[in-house]
This record gives sequence, structure tokens and C-alpha cells, in this order.
Amino acid sequence: EALLRAVFGVVVDEAIQKGTSASQKVCEWKEPEELKQLLDLELRSQGESQEQILERCRTVIRYSVKTGHPRFFNQLFSGLDPHALAGRIITESLNTSQYTYEIAPVFVLMEEEVLRKLRALVGWSSGDGIFCPGGSISNMYAVNLARYQRYPDCKQRGLRTLPPLALFTSKECHYSIQKGAAFLGLGTDSVRVVKADERGKMVPEDLERQIGMAEAEGAVPFLVSATSGTTVLGAFDPLEAIADVCQRHGLWLHVDAAWGGSVLLSQTHRHLLDGIQRADSVAWNPHKLLAAGLQCSALLLQDTSNLLKRCHGSQASYLFQQDKFYDVALDTGDKVVQCGRRVDCLKLWLMWKAQGDQGLERRIDQAFALARYLVEEIKKREGLELVMEPEFVNVCFWFVPPSLRGKQDSPDYHERLSKVAPVLKERMVKEGSMMIGYQPHGTRGNFFRVVVANPALTCADMDFLLNELERLGQDL
Repeated sequence: EALLRAVFGVVVDEAIQKGTSASQKVCEWKEPEELKQLLDLELRSQGESQEQILERCRTVIRYSVKTGHPRFFNQLFSGLDPHALAGRIITESLNTSQYTYEIAPVFVLMEEEVLRKLRALVGWSSGDGIFCPGGSISNMYAVNLARYQRYPDCKQRGLRTLPPLALFTSKECHYSIQKGAAFLGLGTDSVRVVKADERGKMVPEDLERQIGMAEAEGAVPFLVSATSGTTVLGAFDPLEAIADVCQRHGLWLHVDAAWGGSVLLSQTHRHLLDGIQRADSVAWNPHKLLAAGLQCSALLLQDTSNLLKRCHGSQASYLFQQDKFYDVALDTGDKVVQCGRRVDCLKLWLMWKAQGDQGLERRIDQAFALARYLVEEIKKREGLELVMEPEFVNVCFWFVPPSLRGKQDSPDYHERLSKVAPVLKERMVKEGSMMIGYQPHGTRGNFFRVVVANPALTCADMDFLLNELERLGQDL
């Protein structure tokens, strides 16, 4: 008890208070060999004292990246919600698995209610679902379910029962679609990449064309994966038009809304997902824009035929006994390919209880408003150039250093501009002042992608970001 009280004190002081303070560093950068020495990672035969262990805890926190920091813009998750963190602490302390009502009665009922709420926001009055270990797994489950629905024999007889299959997604999709195809034995060649327009949205006409091409080559189309909130540009595919194509061809429509799904909470912005109610499955990560904490990833299904359990179940008699003294339909473990499954619903439930629909809607609307503020500030400043007008909270832009301003017509301009973001990224990380992701995209050289998601952000943080880029890049 004494150890845990002391550790919680360290966590509150170092990880929470300092870790979310703009006056502290986002990270204290060390090179790998130096960090190994500072951490003293070797595991020895003799144990250590409580004081040494507490010092280990402080060291771990000190040299870790503070993703709750208001200057952490690097990933699609950021911020620290205290109610969600309280839920994570409780679930870790109770240390149970989500597979049966027998050992997780509270959480089985809670998961059912949270999933019902998420489905209602999608627009479904019934259905199914499960919390998965990340959006990539949610996407893989959707592919597996669509395949099983079309060819249920493949569960028993394997890939030899299948014709060549084809699934369709845009060039802006998350890489988990390719990984999932490989993992499930379909092969990456089964993924037909559909064109995206200049804003990163899937082109429905090209989807129709690609389906025809696949059929002409002897493949059987079975699934389309649309994206609501692409990773780089934050684009939303036109779901109504894509759903029309799927309906005409009898294809399963999956919507990867891992990033953009939380926009459904906003009456102002949910039009970006118009048509999502026509999907067969939806992946949604509340650990991203809602700041529920890693990990919190839901796979939602419109299906009411128990497809999840039929596809994945194996009826282990030592765990899922059918003669239990309660309703065995509450044992959800056979819906997934895992056995042990962590509790991911409490952090979201507790945060939702505290915030209500209205509080979460304000969180989404504030993120959009701050992204818009950042865009307008970028337009006012010399040396900053938008990649495009964003429709979401991904703000993509170039920092053009003094030496390149006015030289857009130089033959090596784009090559030199592409080298700027990596240099600035190194400088900001080593100083610990902030963290922003960058990437190339198609024919575009490296640009910054600022993710405006942390609920604690203010306009002052947006101003700091731009001022800091100017300071770090003034000599380039």
C-alpha cells in the first residue's frame, strides 16, 4: 500500500501535472545508448529497495514523451482526460478479462451499453460490436467478417475453398488494410487501390471501374473499405456515393472511421459522415479525437445474426460452458480471436458520464475551431504555405525558410524545401519544445501535419507553434 501511494504521488506530480504543463518539455531527448545507461535496463538476480523502485518510476516518466502536453501535435491521439485516466487505473487494478460475465459482470454490461450508444450515433437501432486492440485489428475483423459472410466454409476448410477475392480501398487508406489482407491470407494483390481526388477523397467512379476490372480478371469483389478521416490529409470519403456502388454490386461496406468517427457527436460537423448509417461495419477509435486514452477502439456492426460469434467462435468447453447459471449470451469472448481481452469500455464510459453528449460535442467543435484559427494564422504569416484547406483537424503546411522565400521558380526549390521539415523536427525534439509529424505525400515533398486534438489546447498554443517554427527555422 505504501509503495502504491508513493507511486501514485509520483504519477500525479511528474506524469500528470508536469506532463501537461506548457512550461515543461514535451520530451527530454537522449540518444539510444545514453538512454540505456540512464535507465539501467539490466535485470539482475537481486531485487531493489522501495526507494530505488520509486526512482526508477521517476526516471521512466522523465525520459518518456508527454503525449498529454499541449505542444504534442505528433499523433492522432493526444491530451489527458482525467475521468478516462481514472477508468484506466480502475481496470488495471481490477485486472480482469472481458471474455465472460462470470469474471467481468460489470464490464460485460457496460461494454454492451457503450457499444449501443456508439451504434446509435452511427444511425443504427440494433446491431453488434466489440472493443478491439486498435483500429488496425478492427479493420482486419471487418475484412474477415465480410469474407466469412460470403464464404462461411472458409472457416473450416480454409483458403482452398475460395476463388480469388478482391477488396477495394482508396490510395489514402490506412496501411492496416494492406496488412490485414496479407495476414488473412488474401495477399496484398487482392487489395485494389481506388483513385483519390486532389483532396484525398475516394473517387466513386473509379471504384465502379475497378470493380468491373476485377470481375473481368476473374476475381470476386466482396468488400469496400471507405475512410472517414484519412491519416495525413484528414479526408472524408463520399459515403453515400460509395454505398450506392456497394448496393449495386452486393458488396460489404466497411467504414474506417478510426480517426473521424468522433465527429458524429457534433451536430455542426457530422455531415462529413453522411451515409455512414448504410455501412455494414464501422471502426471507431475514441482514444483519438475523444482523448479516451490508449487503447479504445470499437468495431461496430449492423448485423444482428451473431455474425461475430459464428465467424470467430470455437466454443471452448472449459470457458464457455452452456449450462451456466446465468444467460450465456453474456459471455462475449467467442466473438473475438483473442482469449484474454482487456477492459476498454470503462475509461470511455466514465468520461462520457462526466462530460455527457454535450461536453463531448463541445470538445469536437473546439478542435475544429482551433484548427480553423491555426489555418487563418498560417495565411497571415510569411514563410508558411498551406498544402490545402483542411476539412478536419489535420492542418498540413510547409515552413518555407528565409533562404527559399521568393524562389519557387528555382529548379531545386521543391527538393530543398523537402529537407526543411526533418531539420526542424530534429531541432524541436532535441529542445523538447514541441513535437509535430511530417511526411511526403504523392508528388509533394515533406510538409508538417499538425493534429489539433488535445482538449486542453488554446489559441495561445497555436500561436506558440508558429512562433517556435519561425524561431527554429530563422537561420535556414
